Amino acid sequence: MPDGREENRMGGNGDMKKRNPFRKVVICFLGLSAAAFLAVMALVVYVDPFFHYHAPLPGFPYLVDNQLSQNPGMAKHMEYDSVILGSSMTVNFQTTWFRELMDLQTIKLSYSGAFPKDQSNIMKIIFEKEESGRQQVKKVFLGVDVITYTGGVEQTKYPIPEYLYDDILWNDIQYVLNKDVLLNYILRPIADPDPTDLSNVYASWWTEEYYSETWVLHNYTSPAQVEEESSPDDFVEAVERNLAQNICPFIEENPETEFVIFFPPYSILFWDGVLKENHLEATMETFRYISKRLNAYENVTVYFFQDQEEIICDLNHYADYSHYHPRFNRYMAECFADGECVVAKDGQEGKNIDQYLEHMREIVMGFDYEELLSRK
Repeated sequence: MPDGREENRMGGNGDMKKRNPFRKVVICFLGLSAAAFLAVMALVVYVDPFFHYHAPLPGFPYLVDNQLSQNPGMAKHMEYDSVILGSSMTVNFQTTWFRELMDLQTIKLSYSGAFPKDQSNIMKIIFEKEESGRQQVKKVFLGVDVITYTGGVEQTKYPIPEYLYDDILWNDIQYVLNKDVLLNYILRPIADPDPTDLSNVYASWWTEEYYSETWVLHNYTSPAQVEEESSPDDFVEAVERNLAQNICPFIEENPETEFVIFFPPYSILFWDGVLKENHLEATMETFRYISKRLNAYENVTVYFFQDQEEIICDLNHYADYSHYHPRFNRYMAECFADGECVVAKDGQEGKNIDQYLEHMREIVMGFDYEELLSRK
C-alpha cells in the first residue's frame, strides 16, 4: 500500500496530466502564430511591394503611391539611365516624354515638399547602385525650390523610414511584419487589381476644373505686409551649406552624369507673397547664387522657367499659387531636349542668370496684384 506521500505524488502527477491539454493548446497556438508570421514575412519578401529586395514581379498589380517608402527601392532595383528628382513641382512629368524626346529610360523619384536633404538621401542610393556595376546614370533632372534651400542641412519634409534606406537586415522587421504593407500593398491589389502606371507615378490628383483663376484665388490668402526688408544676403549662408552638403558632392563625384538643374514656374501669387514678406532681393539673390554656384560645374546645365510671363501671370494655368498644369511639365521636357530657357555659363553666349532675373524683376514689379486679388 502506498503511503500518504506517495498518494500525494500520484495525485500531483494526475493533476499535471490533466493540465497537459492546456499546454498543448498554448504550444499549438504559439506554433501556428509563428508559422503565420513566417508566412507573412515570406509573402512580403516575395511580392516586395516597396521593392526593398528586388525588382517588381512580372504581372503583379503593384500600387505605387508612397514616395517615402517606395522611392528607395525603386532607385535601388529598377532599370533606368536617368532620373527626375524634386518636389511636387515634378510629379506631373511623364517618363515616356523623356524616351520620346531624349531617348532616355527615366524614373521619377519625386518627394512632395522636398528639402535638399531629401534629394541627398535618394541620390545616395541612386549612385550607390551605379557604383555596384549597374547601368550608368546619364542625367539627373533636379527641380530646385529656392525656399527649401534656406532650411537646415538635415531637415527633411517628413521623417523617413530609415529601415528602407539602409542595408541593416534586422530592422526590416518593421517592413516584413507591417500590417499596412500586407493589407494595402499586397492583398488589396490582388483583390482589386489596378496597377500604377510608373510612367506617370505620383501624378497630382487635380482634374481640369481645378486649373482656374477662380479656384486659385478662392484658396489663396495674401500674407500680411512685413515692414522690415530682408537683407539681400540673408539666405545665402544657409543655401551654401545645403549645396555643399546635400547637392554638390554628388555633382563632383559623378562627372560623367549631367545634372539638369531647373527652376520651375511658380505663379505670380508666389511673388505677391515675396513682396508682402519683403524679401524680394534676398529671393533674387538666392536664385542667382544657386544658379552661379551650380552652373560653374562642367557637368551641370541650368534652366530658368520662373520668368515665363505668359505662364505665370495667368492663374488659369494653376491649381494653387505654385502648382501648374501638366502641359507645362511637357513644355519643360521639350526645353530640356532643345535647349530653350537654358542659363548661359559665365563666358558663354546666351542669356545669363542676371538677365533672367532682370526680366523677372520687371514682371514682379510691374504686375497689378491689387487688381488681381480684387477678383476674389
